[in-house]
Amino acid sequence: MRVCHYLELESALERSGIGTAADHQRLAVERANGDGIHASADVSDDTDDTDVELVTSPCDGRPWQIPARLARRTDPFVAYDVAHCNGIGPGSLALAGHARRTGRPLVLHAHVTREDFAESFRGSTLAAGPLGRYLRWFYSQADLVCCPSEYTKRVLESYPIDAPIETITNGVDLPSLEGFEAFRAPVREHYDLEGMVVFAVGNVFERKGVTTFCRLAQQTEFDFAWFGPYDRGPHASSTVRTWTKNPPENVTFTGWIDDKRGAFAAGDVFCFPTKVENQGISVLEAMACEKAVVLRDIPVFEEFYTDGVDCLKCSTLSEFRDALERLADDPALRRRLGERARETAEEHRLEVVGERLHEVYRRVRAKT
Repeated sequence: MRVCHYLELESALERSGIGTAADHQRLAVERANGDGIHASADVSDDTDDTDVELVTSPCDGRPWQIPARLARRTDPFVAYDVAHCNGIGPGSLALAGHARRTGRPLVLHAHVTREDFAESFRGSTLAAGPLGRYLRWFYSQADLVCCPSEYTKRVLESYPIDAPIETITNGVDLPSLEGFEAFRAPVREHYDLEGMVVFAVGNVFERKGVTTFCRLAQQTEFDFAWFGPYDRGPHASSTVRTWTKNPPENVTFTGWIDDKRGAFAAGDVFCFPTKVENQGISVLEAMACEKAVVLRDIPVFEEFYTDGVDCLKCSTLSEFRDALERLADDPALRRRLGERARETAEEHRLEVVGERLHEVYRRVRAKT
């Protein structure tokens, strides 16, 4: 079975959660196949239906050739049995339209909601309302909408989306984190980190709690490090520009780090005061590395994590501060939470994701 597994603006989204989630899906399918995928626009006609062959470009040729080919009444799209889009832009819209016109099953992966778009970039909060109306229309075209959590499913149902919605975890790539311990000393030395290091991983947004992160640092004596890219240009929010330009003395914004294992090695307590999240891949990665995790108590985390078992959950700044001080005073608690966190992460391994995707592709194909 051929699946056109498409993420438009793939290079631009390489350092985003959406890009990571799409990568996880492709790796998951590869592992479920057992003998690899063919991530190419050039496909043969002899694919065994028991495996899933992925093509990652929807057009047979260059994207800018599509209008000319359409004018010549030549179909510019690759051969595929199922379309699976991870984006919401014009490229995804074109592939979705082609799937609908040709009667092929369409799976849309909902990585974006109006709720998690707000407080990300400059102007994103104002744009969230119109975006929500677009997403309602766009996702409703699908034969099946996939999303990473029951929370996100409820959000989409509230729009409402006129399509079936199912949840599939974004998963965590456990092998990609192996050997992270070796990075601890060099990364800590490079960024001058000492003691119990409180850290976060991912893009620096106000939605992800950068203000809480920095105010926590101001009220404690721990070293804080946020490993991930940030923008000080016109797209950045004023809040992000303010904190990254003049951070508290004990906060380091590292920018992009080439090997994520360095972040999880250098840090001791993963602190993620995000306000809205559809799942949070970095949380699972921290758990996979047996780190103690401190989370904001928001609905999405209720279905995945248990306070006092595999994490600590907080609602206020003082609760976050108390949790960090408690973990600093009790290394055994840090170790115990980390061990249970690893067990949680293993429930989201990519083999589980691959099995679900294979099942979804077979099912939607059988229904069309």
